[in-house]
Amino acid sequence: MRVALIQMRVTADRRKNIETACGRVREAARNGADFAVLPEMFCCPYQNDCFRPYGEPEGGEAQRALSALAAELGIVIVGGTVPELAGERVYNTCYVYGPDGRLLAKHRKAHLFDIDVEGGQRFRESDTLSPGGAVTTFATGFGTMGLCVCFDLRFEELARCMCLRGAKVIFVPAAFNMTTGPAHWELLFRQRAVDNQCFTVGVSPARDEAGPYVAYGNSIAVDPWGTVLCRAGGEETVLYADLDMARLEAVRKQLPILSARRTDLYEVRER
Repeated sequence: MRVALIQMRVTADRRKNIETACGRVREAARNGADFAVLPEMFCCPYQNDCFRPYGEPEGGEAQRALSALAAELGIVIVGGTVPELAGERVYNTCYVYGPDGRLLAKHRKAHLFDIDVEGGQRFRESDTLSPGGAVTTFATGFGTMGLCVCFDLRFEELARCMCLRGAKVIFVPAAFNMTTGPAHWELLFRQRAVDNQCFTVGVSPARDEAGPYVAYGNSIAVDPWGTVLCRAGGEETVLYADLDMARLEAVRKQLPILSARRTDLYEVRER
């Protein structure tokens, strides 16, 4: 299963961003990718005052372009995220399209990025965005896949729920910053892979030091043993990770963590 991690620069030009994304997906398909993964907010600057103006309702321009491209190329496109307009609300939403162009999954970011790190980054997504409320998995020809967005990855129980549903890979469009990225990016992807004996794939925008929000970049793929299969720097690039499902089954057989889980120990009981 070949996955293309598309680390692209996001500009203030929405249409240009969509065109860039589609061009990189075509490149990925030419290089044998079965899945192409875009970054969080791939068509929108990552700042609160842009989310609503750059947003689109379900079935909007960016989604139509990715759906048509998935059908044309016969691959799965994990469409990063777009600001989804739903009535008065705006969600940070990832749409996934199958090789026939049909919608396979939709995940609204459940845990909003509200942080205030002393001497570092401050950001409040909840000033503009609303949280989703679902654990998201979807079926493909390679098995069940999991899907979450950026800050969601910090919550182990969400990853565990996806893997208990059968997820073999967790896809994570994300945009860590220059405070949280160096500290926690690789650590979190390796943690979730080892804890849940799955592959993790994180895709970030490329780093733009002159932009309003400086993404860390460092798109990454990790195997179930915690081995980093590929990792970018801050530059624009397309990485390729070949995910061996036999490797996943071997790790799960050698260390049967999921099947040996003692559910009786973790029941929440009223006192």
